[in-house]
Amino acid sequence: MGQSPKNIAIVGSGLVGSLLGIFLKRHGHTVTVFDRRPDIRTIEFSGRSINLAMSNRGWRTLGKLGLEDEIKQIAIPMYQRAMHVNEKPVYFQKYGKEGEAIWSIGRGILNRKMIDLAESEGVRFQFNEKVWDVNLPEAKLYTGDSEKGVWEEYQFDLIFGCDGAFSRVRHKMQRRSRFDYSQDFIDVGYKELTIPPDKNGNHLLDKNSFHIWPRGRFMLIALPNLDGSFTCTLFLPFEGEISFEQLSTKKEAKSFFETYFPNVRNQIENLIEDFFKNPTSAMVTMKCYPWTYWNKVALVGDSAHAVVPFYGQGMNAGFEDISVLDDLMNELGDDWDSIFSTYQKSRKPNADAIAELSYRNFIEMSSKTADPMFLLQKQIEKRFAAKYPDKWIPVYSRVTFSDRPYSEALKIGDKQEKIMQEVMQIADIKEKWDSKMVEEKILKLMDR
Repeated sequence: MGQSPKNIAIVGSGLVGSLLGIFLKRHGHTVTVFDRRPDIRTIEFSGRSINLAMSNRGWRTLGKLGLEDEIKQIAIPMYQRAMHVNEKPVYFQKYGKEGEAIWSIGRGILNRKMIDLAESEGVRFQFNEKVWDVNLPEAKLYTGDSEKGVWEEYQFDLIFGCDGAFSRVRHKMQRRSRFDYSQDFIDVGYKELTIPPDKNGNHLLDKNSFHIWPRGRFMLIALPNLDGSFTCTLFLPFEGEISFEQLSTKKEAKSFFETYFPNVRNQIENLIEDFFKNPTSAMVTMKCYPWTYWNKVALVGDSAHAVVPFYGQGMNAGFEDISVLDDLMNELGDDWDSIFSTYQKSRKPNADAIAELSYRNFIEMSSKTADPMFLLQKQIEKRFAAKYPDKWIPVYSRVTFSDRPYSEALKIGDKQEKIMQEVMQIADIKEKWDSKMVEEKILKLMDR
């Protein structure tokens, strides 16, 4: 079903805003994107980013536009985790079945590409133009500087807020009656670091792996870049015995890296330079509802459901929002009231589910991945899943390598975890883990 052309504003030129602009343009609409920041293509982008991990949901959305192959040119597949545990050799954990991968993409590189693609479709971008107010019932935007009395009023048919976890559009919606909102900062912050390429421009670590140094309450991760470097992220508590507040001098930082990350000792000087150059950033889970106002305004991506980054699903979830909107526009045509209503009702439970899964994955990545019993449990699950693929799909695969609802992955994952907790109580499980008896136990528990 086709749509009548609308004059549409998008607030935020990030990944979700620019991609949504392409979809709306292809539906025949006039699209203007506002951003208070300068054009990212004209500035250096670094210091506050966790490399993106594109998985099935993101690729599926890009595939609807025929952009999948083009974006894969700027991405690197990661088929496994590379675990760096002190005093042990590096060991690898496959993510999924043979050939299944998540893809590392630099946020700045992808964002620039998405803006270029959107402009080529006819989307108009207005950078350095801050939206300071929104008239929700009339779909009007006000930009400029209200305090100086220098401002511009724009009239639109529809407005999409794609302006992130601290959205200006959502802030205006929060002031309406019966708007639910919560934000929860975790006590762990992050700092971006870099491992440069070797003198020949090659990667110093395996380039098709997601590298993790799990250290309990904190960890370091590294994702590969096309130029041979790795973007590293140090996740560390803000306060406490081992924390950002305890690392105020280069001597303290050097001692920290030498103690906890000895196998990157050749990069320590570089890591320390980045440590004091780049900001320490916070991470927040943000939930709200409703995501739409009448049939005029809608929130998409982080402005509706910001999550902590430990499942690599923030961008993928935002892209999936767009895919759902696209399906509804095709199905419902000009009935924007039904489009917005169905969109928020279908997406809200899944946004809440991926928020919960993302927080849990931080616990898994930072502490459990170094626990021998946890690794054994995953080994048992993997063996069982390979033998009974119709009966057992691991929760990670449900989230990362499928487009089934996040809420379904959470529900089934909880059931699987209860089963595995009973299995791990079997006497001498370390010796019996690959036995027929363990298989039969799992099958019996699944039928219960």
